[in-house]
Amino acid sequence: MRNYQAVIIGGGSAGLSAAVTLKKNGIEDIVVLEKDSEPGGILEQCIHNGFGLQTFHEQLSGPAYAERFVKMAQELHVTIRLDCMVTRLSADRHVTYVNPEEGCVTVSADTVILAVGCYERPRGAINIMGTRCAGIYTAGQAQRYLNIDGYMVGKKVFILGSGDIGLIMARRMTLEGAKVYGVAEIMPYSNGLPRNIKQCLEDFHIPLYLSHTVTKVFGRDRLERIELMAVDDHKNPIPGSEQYFDVDTLLLSVGLIPENHLANQAGIIMDPAIKGPVVDDNYMTLSDGIFACGNGLHVHDLVDFVTLQASRAAEGAASCLKEGKNEAPLYKAIPGENVGYVVPGRFHQGTAHNTEFFFRVRKPMDKAILHVTCNGKEIRRIEKKKLMPSVMERLMLTGKQMAELDGDLTFSVEDTTCLK
Repeated sequence: MRNYQAVIIGGGSAGLSAAVTLKKNGIEDIVVLEKDSEPGGILEQCIHNGFGLQTFHEQLSGPAYAERFVKMAQELHVTIRLDCMVTRLSADRHVTYVNPEEGCVTVSADTVILAVGCYERPRGAINIMGTRCAGIYTAGQAQRYLNIDGYMVGKKVFILGSGDIGLIMARRMTLEGAKVYGVAEIMPYSNGLPRNIKQCLEDFHIPLYLSHTVTKVFGRDRLERIELMAVDDHKNPIPGSEQYFDVDTLLLSVGLIPENHLANQAGIIMDPAIKGPVVDDNYMTLSDGIFACGNGLHVHDLVDFVTLQASRAAEGAASCLKEGKNEAPLYKAIPGENVGYVVPGRFHQGTAHNTEFFFRVRKPMDKAILHVTCNGKEIRRIEKKKLMPSVMERLMLTGKQMAELDGDLTFSVEDTTCLK
């Protein structure tokens, strides 16, 4: 059985960033396994700009951003196997994949990096009554049809969910000549980035219906009409609030979920808050030698953060290969008041390197104070403004601060919006 120093599962932005970082750290015997016929992942269908502001300090389209990393990987002679579907990952790092040329192959690895991306929540996962008519797509599915295949999915469009892909598709469909009647969001706030609310909805006068959801669809062969209703604080439809829109297309932008079937298969411990693996400050899962990064770890709002965390996962893998596993005990990073999750969720006792934590808040706040505490002692206290669940927050603790920790960290956000 062929053994590699590192097998990277996924050739999107995370996988390519990890591969480049491994090569730069002197790890030569690596392979990237990508299920599609070309590397780049979801970026290939994201033809709008706005990518790369933090990584390259310029605005790029999705394909242009991916091309930068593909070129770097090629220059470093990274082996990328395309059309490879990974079917199995074991706890002892045996990876089985299939492709047209080799058939079914099993390889072993000293380290594995999961850069598997995420998938969209489909219609079957939400409660919409009505017929099984054509014209209902996930937003990403419609994006691929339009941007890759050149197929216009509809002319009269409504969008359920204010995730970023849905917002971007509202603008894209409008630019292609469709009429977008509105975007409905079941929460009282948008789940998309503020810049996308402005650039994709407000600039095109597309209504945003907060605390609303689509409750029913009508149509035999093709969608003909939808029912929209307001919801109460418990997300239950309010009788008498019905509105009807005559549309031929409904796009669903109702959430992204990390693609974690391989991690589950390998018995990796998962974090229910992020629906991805629990990782430490080196991005290693709680299974030795298996690392996770990108949208397969937790859903990001910016691709720049995807590549940043993937690079750190690769640095962790390189350190593991060169120096062995860090055997120091692990402490937890715990989400406290108004915090949904914290990544990484574990860190090593006595670690002496700067560690950046990523977290999301549970609700919008105009003014707030972030408290980071350890055993009742406040480590950091930062005043924050305009916190949104859709925007990932970052906090760096220095190596000196990390080395002095003697227990779990708790991240809490105090809402001071109404305080004078």
